[in-house]
Amino acid sequence: MNGYDRFGEGPVHVLALHGWFGDERTFRPLEVATALDRFTYVTMAFRGYGASRDLTGTYTIEEIAADALALADALGWGRFHLLGHSMGGKAAQLLAALAPERVEKIVALAPVPAGATQFDAGSRALFEGATTQLDNRRRIIALSTGNRLTSAWVDRVARGSLRANDEAFAAYFRSWANIDLSARVAGSTTPVKVVIGRYDLSITERLMANTILKWFQNHEIVVMDNAGHYPMDETPIATATAIEAFLTA
Repeated sequence: MNGYDRFGEGPVHVLALHGWFGDERTFRPLEVATALDRFTYVTMAFRGYGASRDLTGTYTIEEIAADALALADALGWGRFHLLGHSMGGKAAQLLAALAPERVEKIVALAPVPAGATQFDAGSRALFEGATTQLDNRRRIIALSTGNRLTSAWVDRVARGSLRANDEAFAAYFRSWANIDLSARVAGSTTPVKVVIGRYDLSITERLMANTILKWFQNHEIVVMDNAGHYPMDETPIATATAIEAFLTA
């Protein structure tokens, strides 16, 4: 079974899926502002990452969704909410399509859409290089947050991504970037709230309008004015408030 982090002891269950640079610790900044007596948050570490670093697999979005469902079974959760960041947001979209009777709502933080990602040549090279080069990871993090945050924080996030093994990190990129799952997601009635940052130059309102907000019939979107691609780090209190207001509405 995948390793995971957990905080809160409440009856509202939230299964959280981290991003490409993340791990089971990704959502810890939200803890300070969450209602721990009302919610239970469990963040699964994907195979090859953090607490699941030694778990081998195919390292795909489909595998993440299957593992997440297996973890929910192990936790005894019949129905639950999903919280997905970036790559984890793509996995959350797929899981809702695979098990609509079990997923109540989705909160997607700066989510990668379920379709294939369109890169220009320079961006593709930057991301492919990030599979082996730490400096490329720093550049991606800085760009995705508007080049406005401290180099110390950027470096911490980049170095934190080294908790993933190299094989898994490279394979997950190929999966989230190249695989088109949009046909499996389109038409979903699972309620979804998309949370993006004003300074995220890739995951924009326009991209969301042309992808997730078309595929999910029941949706809403909020833009965090003081955030980029990492709203749980950049604006944790506002992000936690947006999450819990939606999940309890």
